[in-house]
Order: sequence, then structure tokens, then C-alpha cells
Amino acid sequence: MKTFSAKPAEITKKWIVIDATGLVVGRLATLVAMRLRGKHLPIYTPHVDCGDHVIIINAAKVVLTGRKREQKVYYHHTGFIGGIKERSAKSILEGRFPERVVEKAVERMIPRGPLGRVQFGNLRVYPGAEHPHEAQQPVPFDVGVLNRKNMRAA
Repeated sequence: MKTFSAKPAEITKKWIVIDATGLVVGRLATLVAMRLRGKHLPIYTPHVDCGDHVIIINAAKVVLTGRKREQKVYYHHTGFIGGIKERSAKSILEGRFPERVVEKAVERMIPRGPLGRVQFGNLRVYPGAEHPHEAQQPVPFDVGVLNRKNMRAA
């Protein structure tokens, strides 16, 4: 018996939409990363992009457990000597682009490299309830019913 290896022409990609209201960031990110990579499929092939397109709406309403909202720190460097900057998760979620918390969590769960960048490009995150992908007819995917720990009260 030969090992099955999917070819890019054999892949059919689905569109799914996830409402992130009240969902825990890390648990949401693990499920989304698995969907983007295609590891939920029986035809998963490590060197082929066989994952789905994922749309996350209401990303501004995600929940961080414990005291992570105040204590979790995101770092970036300006490129100048001593130019490391930090922001807390609370300041990002209350700022202009709250969806970046979810994007960064998913990005760090996908392998770095050319294939990982293509797979990460299949993710769309929106802070509100509207998205411009109605023409693709995305199927709703309820993450909250998979495990009771996925949902938290805000």
C-alpha cells in the first residue's frame, strides 16, 4: 500500500467564518491554525497548502484568561539601538487595531517559511461583525460548542 500524497490540483478549499465573541484567544488560535494548515483533513500533506480559508469576525471581543489582559506584553523593535518597544494586550485590544492580538496568536502557531506565509494569507480577521466575503458563501463554524473551556464571560 502506498502513502497518499495530495497534489495542489486535488485540493478543494472551503471558506469558514468564526464569531470570536467571548472566545479565549489561545484556544481559538489553535483551532484556526489547524484549519489553515489542513491538519483536520484525512488528506493532510505537509508540503501542500490543503487548509481552508478562515474568516474571524468580532475579533475585538475576544477574552484573555487570568491576568493576561494586563500582564501579557507584545514587543517590537524599531531597528535603532535600544529601540525595543512594548505594549500590553489591553492597550492593543482597546486601540485602533484590536484584531492584531488574534492575528499574532495564529501567526505564531503556523510554521515560518514560504508555505506558512501562504497558509497565513488564507486568514482574514475583522474587529466587527461585517466582512466582505459573502460571495464566497462561508460556512459558520462554532468553536464554543467544541469544548466548554473555549468560551469565557467577558
